[in-house]
Amino acid sequence: MNKDEVVKKFGRLLVPMLTAFDGKGDLDIKKTQEIADYIIEEKLCDSLIVGGTTGEFFSLSMDERISLFKAVKDVAFGKVPLVAGTGAVSTREAISLTKAAEELGYDMAMIVAPYYCKPTQEEIETHYKAIAKETKLPIMLYNIPLFSGTNIEPETAGRLSEVENVVAIKEEAEIHPLQGTKYILECEDSLAIYSGDDSMILQILSQGGVGGVSGTAQVVGKATREMMKAFLEGNVSRAVQLHQKIYPFIVSLVQNNRKNPIPLLRFAFTAVSGIDIGAPRPPLLPPKDAEKERVIEALKNIPYIEIKI
Repeated sequence: MNKDEVVKKFGRLLVPMLTAFDGKGDLDIKKTQEIADYIIEEKLCDSLIVGGTTGEFFSLSMDERISLFKAVKDVAFGKVPLVAGTGAVSTREAISLTKAAEELGYDMAMIVAPYYCKPTQEEIETHYKAIAKETKLPIMLYNIPLFSGTNIEPETAGRLSEVENVVAIKEEAEIHPLQGTKYILECEDSLAIYSGDDSMILQILSQGGVGGVSGTAQVVGKATREMMKAFLEGNVSRAVQLHQKIYPFIVSLVQNNRKNPIPLLRFAFTAVSGIDIGAPRPPLLPPKDAEKERVIEALKNIPYIEIKI
């Protein structure tokens, strides 16, 4: 599957959906299914990613992650391509999750680089090749050194692109803003490059990338899609105008020196969808009122947005 085939099947706008929790902090299957329904019905994604970072996979047990895959499949299968976040700190767990996703009929696995253990590039390469050998699913590499603590170097991506079912990479572009170009040069178009940083989608497109894996798109996806479409059609001024409207919202999610945007993104999603998805799981905490106000003010300047709270 080459770059063009990936775009044809999975599209340019992939959304890692949020996960709902109830008042006790338990997984709320019904509300999570409502999130999936909303994203699909509002046409906010081309493909839906389940159990990614935005879905707080890091705070879910293995059983909960598989339950999440099943729950979203029950309401979304056949409507849009489904991508399972199957990354884990150990190769064994990542293989197990990827096999479970394949058995459920998912269309692709998105696998974050091993985190916390600080693997070498050889170890990263071995990790992905071991998983790829155990599944027929297409694999999207997921590079997010901000959280994983390690970077998938372009040379490593180049070697992994030679593996038949490694087809794409989600790149946290803000940390290494030109690495997308290096990936493209190393991989010779055999990997589809997606921005994993919502503020860098235009920059990735301008370097030859294909789109974005965008958590904020479940809130502002209509404007994001229009921005991408305008750029690809050569209307750069309109694309830049929309980027400048979306950008303050993205920044508002990491105000007060936050590194993780999830608490405020959860609030923003509830504000525009009307679906109460609960608080994030600790150690993440709900946002403060002043933070919420800044998010709402940023949202008011974005096209297609209606505040419901």
